[in-house]
Formats: sequence, structure tokens, C-alpha cells
Amino acid sequence: MKDKIIVVTGGAGFIGSNLAEALMEENDVIVIDDISTGIYGNIRSWAEQNRIRFVKGSICDPILLKGTFRDVEYVFHNAAIPSVQRSVKDPIRTNEAGITGTLNILIAARDSGVKKVVFASSSSVYGETPTLPKHEGMVSTPLSPYSLTKLAGEHYCRLFTELYDLKTVSLRYFNVYGPRQNPDSEYSAAIPCFIKNALEGKPLVIYGDGEQTRDFTFVKDVVRANVLAAESNATGVFNIATGRRISINDLAKLILKISGRTSSIVYAPPRHGDVRHSLADISRAHESFGYSPQYSLEDGLLETISWFSRNYCMTEKMER
Repeated sequence: MKDKIIVVTGGAGFIGSNLAEALMEENDVIVIDDISTGIYGNIRSWAEQNRIRFVKGSICDPILLKGTFRDVEYVFHNAAIPSVQRSVKDPIRTNEAGITGTLNILIAARDSGVKKVVFASSSSVYGETPTLPKHEGMVSTPLSPYSLTKLAGEHYCRLFTELYDLKTVSLRYFNVYGPRQNPDSEYSAAIPCFIKNALEGKPLVIYGDGEQTRDFTFVKDVVRANVLAAESNATGVFNIATGRRISINDLAKLILKISGRTSSIVYAPPRHGDVRHSLADISRAHESFGYSPQYSLEDGLLETISWFSRNYCMTEKMER
């Protein structure tokens, strides 16, 4: 992708900032983020050097979106209130960002003549189905407000393609990890928390018995999938993952091995809304726009641990 005008919503967040970084070298990138869950420090230097244009505001503000989307060609919609557990505690705020905000994005994109919207969905829409691997034709049974909003966003994307000829793609991310993932929130994902605790010599906390499995996806593979999907003629829903899974127990041991640390592993009660097993069938994305993962879990963890060691002060919170 080159010489395009692009909006990344949620661009100060984990996935959004990695996407903005990859796109800004050869494109005009506009980041929209209200910094409610994103981290301005992720993009501060780029904004100050005018390598991106930063718009501080909410996707729940249709007037702001209408003004920002003028002449925009592609929208990568990553803004949301992340975390299954956070949505269980605060379903109203999750609903406003995930459903109302997504509808606002689609309306602004339609009215501004945007070529394509790439929507960040989630593997959590599948719910607790025993069938593995999970494929896009399966019935979705969301277990949390967060996953329900993602499913609703997918349906809104489909409707805007069918009713208004706005091209949309919904990418169901499976357990994304990598540089800039925040380990400091009570809702943080397993990998950044494990890495932080390992580097600080603290116990790695596993919720449940640790035998639950996940298909972990390195953020650079997710970025590549976004670009491939945007540039293709594909529309619809696609899994973005590796097609391989690992237990949380084995993940913790692998992080300790790669980091060279000797932290203990402790267990806590399971968390509400978490599914037991997750594994993706990624054949549709491969056939439709050529996606295939480039990073093994070991390679991705090595790069992630190296980044945390170089860039993250373990005694302070990430700069907001």
C-alpha cells in the first residue's frame, strides 16, 4: 500500500499503533484515538515529527468523523473498549464504543466515499463451541458483551456492503501479542503480563488450571493481514491466526525459557467469559487474499521479549 490517505481508529492502542507504524512510511496516516484505553506514548514521537496526523477524539462523535474522513481512501477500524473481562464489568461503555462507534465509522465512510473499511473483529465471537478448528461458517455464540459487539460490528459491515456498496472486511483476530501491548491493566492479556512478571522476577499468574489453549498471533502478521485484506477485492469475515495452539501452562514455561528467567507459576480462579479452547482455520484468508503467518510463536515471543527488555521500564507504568 503506497501513497494512500488512511485512517487508523484506535491508532494509539496496541494493534493500531503497530498498524500505523507500518503504514506511515509510504502513506498519509491519520490516527483517531480518545486515549481512554490507548497510550499516547505509543505515537507521540510520530505525531510531533508530523509523520502521522493525530486526532484526539471519539468514534462516538459523528461530526468529528465526518470532518476527518474527507478524502480518506481506507479506514482500519481498531477502536474499541478492549477486554472480555472489562466488558463484563461495564457493558454499557463497551456497547457504545463497539456498536454505536462502529456504526458511526461505517456511516462516515459511506458518506465520504471511502474505498474500504477493515474492521478488527475477534475470535471471541465463536464462544464456547467444542468444534476445532474454528471456521467462519460456524454459528457464533458470544459469551461476553465485548464479543457480542464484535459480532454486531461484523453484521453492520456486511449490511453496509450489501446496502450501500461500501466494501468491508472483518478480521477475526486470535489472541494477538507483540510490542506495545500493555501489561499494566487488570484486564491485560496473558503474554504481556507473563513477560513483565518474568523480567521483574515475579510469579506468572495463570487463571484456571492452565490447560486452556489459545492460537496466539504475532502483531506483525496481523498488520500484514490488514494490508492484504484492504488491497484485495475480498469482503466478508476472515480468521487471522496461525492455525496452531498452545496451552497456557506451556506458554508460561516457554516465556521463562526464552527470557532466561526462573519465576514461579501460580494459579488463580478462572475468569468469567473466557473460552476453554481456541484454534483457527485460516484457509479462507489464505485463499481470498494470500494471508499466511510469517512468525512462529517462538520467533514472535523472542522479538516481543526483546522489545520489552529494551523499551519498557518495569518499575513504571507505560506512558499515557
